[in-house]
Parts: sequence; structure tokens; C-alpha cells
Amino acid sequence: MTDDQAIVTERLAKCYSGAVYDALRERGIDNTVLPKDIRPIDDTQILAGPVFTISGTPKPGISADEALLAWTGFLSTAPSGHVVVCDGHTNDIAMMGELSAETLQMRGVRGYVTNGGCRDSDFIRKIGFPVFHRFYTPKDVVGAWSVDKMDVPVQIGDVVVNPGDFLIADIDGAIVIPGDIAEAVVAEVEAVMNTENKVRSAIRSGTDPKEAYLTYGRF
Repeated sequence: MTDDQAIVTERLAKCYSGAVYDALRERGIDNTVLPKDIRPIDDTQILAGPVFTISGTPKPGISADEALLAWTGFLSTAPSGHVVVCDGHTNDIAMMGELSAETLQMRGVRGYVTNGGCRDSDFIRKIGFPVFHRFYTPKDVVGAWSVDKMDVPVQIGDVVVNPGDFLIADIDGAIVIPGDIAEAVVAEVEAVMNTENKVRSAIRSGTDPKEAYLTYGRF
């Protein structure tokens, strides 16, 4: 991860998805929110960082060795400081499990987002590795699924996610920020959050909500 990416990541991790969505909407940028059924295994966590992508497909009958060699190859490649976004093309296979989560965590990966499933979820929650996924299942990739490509554009729902984009995910959901405007968007979000703090203070001091909105232009 570059120094610039590290700085943007640190700032983005202090934001929240709703404010990021607002900033993108005000720029006329839509279609950046991942499907609403992608949920965290621990909804107290905020995940933020630049994206590294993988894509794979079910391969019934693939040998255990083939599946695991491809999978461990991905684990060896995922870069520190990044959020992995996995397009699994599957509705019944876990794209993340205990050993994989611990391996990625030890290698400095910030978290994992997939449109597939997750297993060993209690263990993953206990070690604090952020995972956002669609469903739980004990069925894993062995003899069933393989990585096809890494570090390529992937599509999650209607959203195209490119390597180098940024992602923030929290209890409300996950949203992607185009990489070329990430720093500017984060700066806008920081300004919005500062204004929201002023609105909050005004409301707590007894200001009428309509007056607060007219004063600060936000609510």
C-alpha cells in the first residue's frame, strides 16, 4: 500500500457509510452501494481501505489439491493494508473460513467482502477479522470452487469494483469509492461530519430542527 493510500485509509476509517453515500450522491455518482444482503459477521466493526479483488467460480469435481493450491495462492498474493473483495459466483459455498481469515489477518489484510458465504464465523468474530458476506454455510471451497482471476474488475450486484477503488463497510452496508476521487470524497465527508456535529449540538441546545437545517444546510 502506498503512503497516500495509507493516509486515505486512516481518514476513511473514521467516517461512516451514510456520509460517504451522501458525498458521492452530491457528486452525481450513483450505483456504488453493494447489495443490502451483504452483512457483517460483527456489526460493531468498520472496514475501510483500498480494494484488492478476486473472482472465482464453482467447479464441481475439482480435486482438493487443485482447489486448495488456487486458494492458498490467493492468500499468498493478497496485499497488506487492503480490503479483499471476492466475487464468488455462488449461492452455497463459503468464501471465507477460520484458517484463511487468520492467515489474511496475520499478513496485514484489513478485511474481506464477498457475495458468497462464510463459515467458522464464531472463530472469525473472536479474532476480530472483519468479514462481510451474504450467508452462513459449513460448505467450503475444497473440491467445489476455485479462484479464476485476481486484481481485475469484478461485479458485486450491480456495482463494478475495480482494483484500487476504496471501500467502507459498517453496520449499514458497504459502499465503493472510485480510487481516483477517494481522497477528495473523504475530505468532503470530513466536512459533512463537522457540519453534522454543529447541527447535533444545536439540536441538543434546543434549536428548532427546521431552523438548524436552514442555518447549516444539513440534517
